[in-house]
Amino acid sequence: MTGALETALRARIDGGGKCLVPYITGGYPGWVDAVRACAANGADAIEIGIPFSDPVMDGPIIQQSSQVALDDGATPVSILQQARTLDVDIPLAVMCYYNTVFHAGHERFAADLRAAGISAAIVPDLPLEESGDWCAAADGAGIETVMLAAPTAPDDRLPRVASRARGFVYSVGLLGVTGERQSLAGTATALAARVKKVTTMPVLVGVGVSNAEQAVEASRVADGVIMGASVVRRMIEGGADAVGAYVAEVRSALDGATY
Repeated sequence: MTGALETALRARIDGGGKCLVPYITGGYPGWVDAVRACAANGADAIEIGIPFSDPVMDGPIIQQSSQVALDDGATPVSILQQARTLDVDIPLAVMCYYNTVFHAGHERFAADLRAAGISAAIVPDLPLEESGDWCAAADGAGIETVMLAAPTAPDDRLPRVASRARGFVYSVGLLGVTGERQSLAGTATALAARVKKVTTMPVLVGVGVSNAEQAVEASRVADGVIMGASVVRRMIEGGADAVGAYVAEVRSALDGATY
């Protein structure tokens, strides 16, 4: 099964382009308009974060936005209800911690995602070895489960991660939490190159891709990027208009670069 997310990314890649997937914190005031701004300014798909009280992968900016959303009463149910109102023509993925999936129940959560028009799920704290039940439920509901490859992964693990991945393989740019950084970590391109050797799936770099220049640098090896903290910071500081302008800037840089 090739789902909507993989199909959209492959369309960009097959056309000679690089993929851009911004991250928006669900439940943050104005997040729905921010998603629409991403879609209108060249995003290939959008990752919607479901806030959680103990976010092991999130750095200060995304934690800040998540806390605001939680304080505002955001829940997985309310975010998915709002997602139903999104009339965008690109695939949506949710990023959530496994506690959220487990609490709802695998089959129910997968069905709820499907009903909300979500194409894919990223569950960063669910190890490959423990993902079978969720992946079976997701596959059954037509939800693509994006798998993460870590910089520390031994070579023999990467093919197993890639073979289980749906949508794309999330090549984690560096060890540590999300956040903006002065330069792209060397591990970002090194891991992407290793993953590309073992799969024909789209390979996108996320965590530590902080501006248009770094997006281009990562995409010289990978098929594109996921951009979180730098997008969310603009949502906090300037709302949907700032998000749209930034996504357009990165899209232009990716399209104008020579690879």
